[in-house]
This record gives sequence, C-alpha cells and structure tokens, in this order.
Amino acid sequence: MSLVRAALLAAPLLALWCAAASAAPEGARRAPAAPLLATDPYFSVWSCTDALTGGETSHWTGAAQPLHSLIRVDGAAYRLMGSETADLPAMRQTACVVTPTRTTYRFAGAGVAVELSFLTPMLPDDLDQLSRSLGYITWKVNATDGRKHAVAVYFDAGAELAVNTPDQPVRWQRVRPGGVPALCVGTVEQPVLAKRGDNLRIDWGRLYLAPLPGQSAKLGAASGDLMRRSFAGSGALPADDAGAPRPVKEGGVALATAIPLGSVASAPVSRTVLVAYDDGLCIRYFENDLKPYWARNGAGAAQLIKSAIADLPALEKRCADLDRELTADFKRVGGADFAWIATLAYRQAFAGNKLAADPAGQPLFFPKENFSNGCIATVDILYPMGPQFLLFGPATARAMLQPVMDYSASNRWKWPFAPHDLGTYPHATAQVYGGGERTEENQMPVEESGNLLILMAALAKMEGNADYATHFWPTLTRWAEYLRDKGLDPENQLCTDDFAGHLAHNANLSAKAIVALGAYGMLAGMRGDAATAARYTDLAKGFASRWREMAEDGGHTRLAFDKPGTWSQKYNIVWDRILGLGLFPAELGRSEVAYYRSILNRYGLPLDNRQPYTKLDWTIWSATLTGNREDFDALVKPLADMLQETTDRVPMTDWYWTQNAKKVGFQARPVVGGALLPLLYDEALWKKWASRNPSRPTGYAPLPERLELTVVIPTGREATWRYTTQQPAAGWQQPRFADEAWQTGKGGFGTQGTPGAVIGTEWSTGDIWLRREFEWPAGVSGALGLLVHHDEDAEISIDGVKAAALTGYVSDYVTVPVSKAAQAALTPGRHVLAVHCRQTTGGQFIDVGIGVSKKK
Repeated sequence: MSLVRAALLAAPLLALWCAAASAAPEGARRAPAAPLLATDPYFSVWSCTDALTGGETSHWTGAAQPLHSLIRVDGAAYRLMGSETADLPAMRQTACVVTPTRTTYRFAGAGVAVELSFLTPMLPDDLDQLSRSLGYITWKVNATDGRKHAVAVYFDAGAELAVNTPDQPVRWQRVRPGGVPALCVGTVEQPVLAKRGDNLRIDWGRLYLAPLPGQSAKLGAASGDLMRRSFAGSGALPADDAGAPRPVKEGGVALATAIPLGSVASAPVSRTVLVAYDDGLCIRYFENDLKPYWARNGAGAAQLIKSAIADLPALEKRCADLDRELTADFKRVGGADFAWIATLAYRQAFAGNKLAADPAGQPLFFPKENFSNGCIATVDILYPMGPQFLLFGPATARAMLQPVMDYSASNRWKWPFAPHDLGTYPHATAQVYGGGERTEENQMPVEESGNLLILMAALAKMEGNADYATHFWPTLTRWAEYLRDKGLDPENQLCTDDFAGHLAHNANLSAKAIVALGAYGMLAGMRGDAATAARYTDLAKGFASRWREMAEDGGHTRLAFDKPGTWSQKYNIVWDRILGLGLFPAELGRSEVAYYRSILNRYGLPLDNRQPYTKLDWTIWSATLTGNREDFDALVKPLADMLQETTDRVPMTDWYWTQNAKKVGFQARPVVGGALLPLLYDEALWKKWASRNPSRPTGYAPLPERLELTVVIPTGREATWRYTTQQPAAGWQQPRFADEAWQTGKGGFGTQGTPGAVIGTEWSTGDIWLRREFEWPAGVSGALGLLVHHDEDAEISIDGVKAAALTGYVSDYVTVPVSKAAQAALTPGRHVLAVHCRQTTGGQFIDVGIGVSKKK
C-alpha cells in the first residue's frame, strides 16, 4: 500500500474523532499522581494526594522527597504544599490542572487567590532544555476582596532529594553559580555512578535552590520544621544551621527561601524559584561515563542556573504554546478522555529517560524500566514508548535508537537476533536480562528483532528516507533473516509481556514478526533494492495470509495458534496501517475490536484470556485497529476512568486489574509514551510536529573497545572464606580482627535456584558477613575492579576501607569500580577483603574477587 493511500484511509478516522470530541473541563479530572519536578529517573518528585497539602511529596519510587510551601497574608500563615507543620492551616485548594509541561494548583482564602505552578520545559524541539534536570516554581497572587494585603511566600526542598537513603550524610553550602545567590546540598561521600538497580535515588551531584534575581528573596538552610515555624511566626528565616554534616534521618537540612510580594491588590504579583540538579556524570555507557546532554560542551552548575534564569521569559511562552497546541491535537485526534491520558503520559515518558551526550557530543536517550526490573535501554521499552519519540522528529527518534543499535552492531553482541537491554540503570554496559551475553536461553529473539525493525521503518517513514537504517543494514538484514526462519510460528519464548510467562505459537508475537518483515521490505525499497523489497514484501504477505488461517477462532483470533477458545489483543498490527504495508485486511481489525467490546471489564480490556489484567499502552493501540471513533472511545474511556478512580496514588501505572483499577505492578514507566500512537495515523500532523526539530544527529562516537578483565584475586569459587550469619563486633572489616570463631566455606554463598548462581556454601539467612586474606602482588597495572556476583545489597571493603556499596542484584559476575580510597590502600602485601551481603527478597548470593581491566 502506498503512503498516500494509507493517509487517505486514515482521513475518515480523524474526521470522525474530531466530530466526537468532548468538552469535559480539565480541572475536573484527578491524576493518580501529579508531576511537580520530573525530568529523568532520578530527578522526579510527585504529589500523590488530591490536595497538595494532603501529604508529603515523594520520588516516583515512593521514597520521601519533601517540598513545602507556605504563604503569609497579613501576618497569618497557611500551608500551600506539604502536610508537615500540620498545626498551620491549609489554604483551600480550588483546582489542579495538569498540562504537558506544567502542573498548576489554585487556592483561595484570606482575601487572596493563589496560583502555584510547576513548570518543566520539556520542549522536544530543544534538546538542551529537554535534558536539563530542573523546574520552575511560581506563585501568582492577587487580592479578591477589593483590599490590599501584605503577602510573602516560603518554599523549602529537603535534602532527601540528594540521597538514596536517609542514613547518608549530607553537606550544604551557600553558593553563587553564575553570580546568582543560591543554596546547594549533596552527599558527603559522592559515590558517582556507584550503584545500579531499580528502587534507587541519586546520591551524587548537587541539588540547587535559586530564587530569581530581583525578588528580595532570603535564603536559609536548617531544619525544615524550624524554618517553617520561623517564617509562619515572623516572616523571617532563622540563622543557618552551620553544624557538621549529618545523615538526613537525623534532621538533615532543607534548603529554603522566603520571598516578599509586598502589598498585593487585584493585579497579580508573581515570584519564581528555580530548583535544579547537577549530576555531573549521569550514565555509564560501556567504558565511558557520560554527561547530561546540556553539559556536553563543559557547562556546569553555574552555566545551568544562569542560562535557566535568562531563558525563563521565552520558555513561559514556548511552553504555553506547546501545551495549547498539543492538547488541542490530542482532543482533535481522540477526544477529552484520550487527551487526558496523553497529557499525563507526555511528561512521564520523557521523565523515564535520561538524555545524555556521547563522547562526540551527540544525544542519546536512556530509558529506565521503572519498577519492572531496572534495566536500561530495554528494546521492549523503546517499542511502546516509541510513538512519542517518533512524533517529535529525527533528533528524539535517533537518540532513542542509537545506543541499542550500536550495541547490536558491535562484536559485543554475538546472537543473530536483537538484544533485550544494555544493562541495569544507570550502567549501560552489557545485556543483563535472561541469558545476557552468555546464552540464547531466556531471550526475546522474535520480540526484540521485530521491535527494532518496526521502529527503524517508522523512523524512515518520518524522515522520508532510509539513510539511518543504512548505517546498520547488515544487522537489520540478520534480524530479518532470523524472523523469516523463526517468526511465523514462534517457539516457546518470552515476549514483551514477559510477566505472563513463556508461550509457544504466540499469535500476536507472530503478527509482530510479519509486520517487521514487511517493514524490512519497505526499508529495502527505500534504499533502492527492488529485488529485496519485493522478496520480503511477498514473504510478509504470504505469512499474513497463513497467519489468518492459523489464528482464526470463530470471529476473532487466538492467543496461540494451538489453543482454540482463546484470545488476545493484537496490538502489534497497528504498524501495518501506520507504515502503509497492506498486509492485513481491514476486516481483521473490525472483527477483533467487535470481540474486544463484547468482553470489556469495568476498567478496560484484559490483555488476553489468561488474566483480567491489562496494559494501558497496548489497549490504546488496540483501540485504533478499526479507525472508528466509537470503537476507540469504547476501549479508551475505561482507561481514563481507571486513572480517575484508582486507589493506587502513584505515577501512572501501565499494568493493572481491569475489574478494580488496582495496579498489578509497574509505575512511572516511559512506556506510556505509546499513548501518543493515534497521532501517527495523521501524516500531516506527524509531519508538523516532526518538522519542529529537523536535525538528524550523526557522527556518533564509536563504542569503545571492550576491556579484558584479568583476575588477580580469584572469586570465592577458588578460595576459602571465613563467614558468619550473626552480627559481628565493630571493626570486623579490619585486618587484625579476630575471626577464628567464624565458620569457613567455599564461595559463592547463597541458595540453589538463584539466577546464575553456583553455590559453594549454602546461605539462607537474612545477612552474611565474609572475610578473606589475600596477597596483592607488585607490578599490577590496569583499571582496578571488583568481580562481584551479588543478590542483593552488598558492602565491600579492603582493610576496612569501603571499596564499593551495591544495591539490587545481578545474575552473573560483573565488574565494579573500586573506590579511590580503597585503591590507595591496596599496596603490595597482605590485605583483608571483607563483605556484608543483605538478603531482601527472592534469591540470594554473594561472591567477590579482584581484577584489573585492560584493552584487548
């Protein structure tokens, strides 16, 4: 099917959707959680209550990250944000409005109206703005009773925003980045990129609070409760807390500002503060540690804050224009229910990614699997979130695809199918899922190969050429050949819905493979290879015909070819129409959706017949299969109802129970960018947004040569440890500690069945402490690293000096950098390696060695 014909077929869909648009008031909708400061997986603060004063704000993981605001009106203080200092009354909240770039709360009381807004300049046509970890908080106050009122506002941000756990000590400073008076706070230890895992927060870099110049703002750093009470009582801040650094849980400081608005009448008066995070280094990309994209040319906190303040007037208009235009397009394409879902998805999808610069300064997006397994650059995350990144042009789409395409084309990846991931966030160093780089077992070969072929074809359609695909043509060809041989009737394997388990003869997975083969044929045609294009197009059409026969089950299609009486959503077929491939007949979509509508639950369409749970992103895709607005509304309205009525107050989940609106798992994931897929059916609309940033990043730095690890001190599999499962006395990590009463055993230590573990000594308690003496030879050179297999949290020291602190788990031995202090302690001679590992859930295992890495 030609692209022109595909556009003509899509036109009636759009016209019908436009005609049925609803006019529900935006402020009437309740988000399950509202984004306040949310730009990436680490800088991500949300309000999870209806009233902004109804609870404390938190990180998307649920960890406390408190923000507070007060207002004084004629000497009386009221809470605007936060539940602490609860004896102060809360001003009545009248509205909460969420738009793509801003969350705004409105209040009324004491003769004034207050608008408190949180602006995040997520402008997809400006990657510098999109990559900045910052937000603007603005108070706008006006009198409503015809009188004048003396007004001042207060804000504080807790040091919790700069730690992973509240037991970490922090240090604060008064600073003047770019000549702007500001406060900053960060951990004392600054373990840059030391941890990887899912349920983590950042604990390196600095959090900054900077009121805009010219506002007569006062700054203070002390106990948050002390400062709030001082402001409430007198409008002033107390003297700074100049004490020694201490853990946050022991009353660590908050950064605060008090800003007078003067005498406020009916004309609104505004004040703004900037909250920013400078992480310095943000992603470990194989042997390179990357900076955020905005810092690619050496910019630091001073330039970040100075530029952010100078940019604000223009950003206010640009963000307002984007909010207005994008929301109007959402409503025109899918009505008010869809517009609400897409609006909530927009910031969450971008905030589930980190935009970094490669060593050549080119942009790279690194998505994180929030609360699904913590992986980074997962291909079956790229696939569902892809519509949002494709919609906004080549720059965002290429930056999304480049890391995994580079890895796939390198000699690091040896399999004939696409990888699943690049590691565990924020370390993009090698696949960790399933068989990783070790074995083909427990991979997603058809799933991930199909995902990338489809995304590459969608990028080519958007750009109007296959130039980007040409750079990776041998790799894409290898995947197409794999799908040619394996895709029509997949073997027993996982797909992106891996929580449902392995499934053979998966009909929806087969449909993906067929569309991907058609996509490869399309790419070949765009490259001028008519013979290959014809061969793969014919192959895909032949497979599609056979698929219909194999999947048919009396008016709908099966979950698996060999399972009559089953069904599943066939969301993968959407790309057939979007790409204009013409593989599946329109009647297939109509019969599928007719069946889906007959089995809807209160809060949506189940994913398949096995369980009543569903995926929000896939349901929106399935809702577009007929191009009929009535069908679309029928499937989408229950999703909007779920968001409105769920009792799970977390950033939008994409996996929930359709009978009660409760989440099964997952939250704050970037996959919700898939909600924007309906916009891709309108080629003119897609072209409009994509043309806003026509840049095509090229000249990416090649992946560095793989380092080869030489083991100097073998893991416990080749040595004996002393160990105990009882809390030892203080100083147990030190060389002279008496450990003769401890037991002895071979590594590794753990339980049978732990992924990747080879057990030398059984360990099944909650904690284990290990000690082992070793001789460090002279003349060792190279990058020092610990060879560790840990499940879960582990602390490792050399001669009592902390070498590494690890959280989460891995399923194989990985190389972990040694702290500078421990490296300094590792001189030729006798030393002690000491390890504490804590079991939290699931399997458990620990083993450690030491090695050095050099280029091959």
